[in-house]
Amino acid sequence: MEILVGRVTADAKVYTLKDERQVVNFSIAVNESYKLKGSGEVKKIVRYFKCAYWLRAEIAKYLTKGAIVELCGRIGVDSYKDMQGEAKAALTLHVNNIKLHSGNKLSATAPAQPAAATATVDDLPF
Repeated sequence: MEILVGRVTADAKVYTLKDERQVVNFSIAVNESYKLKGSGEVKKIVRYFKCAYWLRAEIAKYLTKGAIVELCGRIGVDSYKDMQGEAKAALTLHVNNIKLHSGNKLSATAPAQPAAATATVDDLPF
């Protein structure tokens, strides 16, 4: 199992299969940087992963563009040919566990918690 931390690149989509199973599909961008040996130049690399999560479709509403997520899963590669017949490949991640770190829409629009009832006390202990 690998652990990746990245940003969701577009809102997740839920697909229902013929046998009624649901899969959440989304993609993430993982940023890395390092200094080249013998120079102060910083090299930046971005890797993109197509992700599939099969356990709970309800998580899709939290997997919105820009959200930071920590994913645990199995990395793979899909190969295909583009419209011109050129061979291409995409990194995939079969996700087993998702931890949300920030950026979901619901945090800003969630209903406020009801205010706790407060009693007036005339005699304070301090």
